[in-house]
Amino acid sequence: MRNDINRLAEETDGYLTSGKKNELITLSAANANIAIKNARQLFSKVPGVFVYDMDGSGNQLNISTRGLDPHRSWEFNVRQNGVLINSDMYGYPASHYSAPMESFERIEVIRGTGALQYGAQFGGMINYSTKRPDTAKTFSFESINSAGSFGLLSSYNAISGTVKKFSYYAYTYRRHSNGYRRNSVSEADAQFVQLQYKVSDKVGVKAELGRSKYLYQIPGPLNDSMFLTDPRMSTRSRNFFSPDIYVPSISLNAALNTKTKIKLTASGVFGLRNSVMFDAFANVPDAIDQANQSYKNRQVDIDRFNSRTLEARILHQYRLGNVQSKLATGVVYMNNDLHRRQLGKGTTGTDYDLTLVEPGFGRDIHFKTTNVAMFAENSFQLSSRWVVSPGIRFESGVSKMSGIIKYYTVNELPTTINHHFALFGISSQYILDKENMLYGGFSQAYRPVIFKDIVPASTYEQVDKALKDAAGYNLDAGVRGKIFQRLQYDISVFRLLYNNRMGTLVLQDNSGQSYTYKTNIGNSRTNGVELFLQYKLPVTSHLYAGIFTSTSYMNGRYTDGQVAAGAGNKSIRGNKVEAVPDWISRNGLDILFKAFSCTVLYSYTSSTFSDALNTQAPPASGARGFTPAYSIWDFNASFRANALFTLRAGINNIFNKQYFTKRPTFYPGPGIWPGDGRNLYLTLGIKI
Repeated sequence: MRNDINRLAEETDGYLTSGKKNELITLSAANANIAIKNARQLFSKVPGVFVYDMDGSGNQLNISTRGLDPHRSWEFNVRQNGVLINSDMYGYPASHYSAPMESFERIEVIRGTGALQYGAQFGGMINYSTKRPDTAKTFSFESINSAGSFGLLSSYNAISGTVKKFSYYAYTYRRHSNGYRRNSVSEADAQFVQLQYKVSDKVGVKAELGRSKYLYQIPGPLNDSMFLTDPRMSTRSRNFFSPDIYVPSISLNAALNTKTKIKLTASGVFGLRNSVMFDAFANVPDAIDQANQSYKNRQVDIDRFNSRTLEARILHQYRLGNVQSKLATGVVYMNNDLHRRQLGKGTTGTDYDLTLVEPGFGRDIHFKTTNVAMFAENSFQLSSRWVVSPGIRFESGVSKMSGIIKYYTVNELPTTINHHFALFGISSQYILDKENMLYGGFSQAYRPVIFKDIVPASTYEQVDKALKDAAGYNLDAGVRGKIFQRLQYDISVFRLLYNNRMGTLVLQDNSGQSYTYKTNIGNSRTNGVELFLQYKLPVTSHLYAGIFTSTSYMNGRYTDGQVAAGAGNKSIRGNKVEAVPDWISRNGLDILFKAFSCTVLYSYTSSTFSDALNTQAPPASGARGFTPAYSIWDFNASFRANALFTLRAGINNIFNKQYFTKRPTFYPGPGIWPGDGRNLYLTLGIKI
């Protein structure tokens, strides 16, 4: 059978992965709806991936692991071809860049114990690796076109080839969807070009430029009664969101000798995150005022990203006595300027329009960061079976906020945040036999105070000037491999400690006036088990069948802390961490017959709470409360007719389950955001 899930080599593109929990997804072998980036299908064989279904249009991937926040995958260090694509690691670490899944060859996932080499993130690293230039032809062409329910139409068209020492790959992409809910139209386009030149057998240069843009009409949040009445209903028709992001990079790879390789990369993330919205709870209608026969003015928000990164890496092999070793070391320099303009008074119109009817913004602020990180990890081959890899990462930098918040007292905000820390980690693996190994590791992790943590929502909110950065660690151990020749497995246990979580308290000033106070509110700990089993069986000489389960159990609890509850504060010690399900289980049947393959997938996610107070009964707005468990069935198939044509088709959510995955506290609005109901798609691929 085709191998859609595997493990990374012990050294991948200059990174050491020995002893680390990791997965390698080969997209050409996976049965999944790539047209809309269906994450529960793409990551169906990666245990513990929590999928936040915010819209079904394929605009973003919102995922997390081990009980972290899935919003725009911002707990991960997210990369494309090894190039960082998070919008601003210290200001707004969300990944707004959204390339089409048709353009990728594979997805690499490394859990949090890889934080020392990639970055300090609790979640670890995700690397989306694009397709590579055709080395056998001077020119080749690929076109992948999809049509589906809710007006889905997408088209990916790419060219590639190699001429002597020069190779190239480029694509253009368009997608339209009317969306599952009313007023949820989405228009997306993307472009990418990669140029490579092989200077010699030992030196290569690569330049890339990627761009993604989409315009999403936001249908608005629902409360519980609305969701039960009609999950497809819309509470907003005038809300829009549109990021337009460019990611340029240039890199040099060189082998200095047979034992030493270097990689130099200069990259950036530039662009805009725009929105125009009537921002209110679900039970507040966006209606025409009968007095003046017009809608209310909308709020205009514009973020401009200017993130620059320089990275130098060295991989060196050497011997220390009788011990064979590999040293991965390097330095990363970041220079970011996030210009945030918010609370602009927009028009009373109904289309996507960033025009201001009054000059200026309520918030017009810059968040500038300079940061230098140095890291080193050494893999010691202590025996033919045992490898130990200790590592360390130093970071030193400063973030400075400047600008104007009209409703707030001048100089009352923290203006400078220093980032100085050292992280330590160690991982190890022991080879039991040719197919099986033990692995485990420990790595400290870090989450800096980001922009949203220090900006007060109103004049009645104050911010702790001594906010502490979130810090903690990942600890895991497991065994993986293959037994009985056909049973592939990976079983691990983990602990994730997350201290100094951000939140809000209610305090009183000297006159007895209550105010909200943004500060560190407590610590949490998530323990869990991650299990992957896959059994493949040849039925006949042409027919193969396989079954698999990808299941995780998580127990995320606050170990101490308190948060605002009405006019006072309440302890959250022992409460469940919000949006952390006890169980996530994806189970499937794969069938392969000659050039035809299909997958039946059953996905289950248990219930969660939306807030640290573990609110059970939702208020009228639906902004807090219980998120019920849900289960979904999917069917996906592919058929390769010949070397030219490939056909894909599928049914997502076969039994039309009405569900939602979480209640966000901020964008795109507090309340319920329904997942997509039953939908179909058909994809035709041509390659010449």
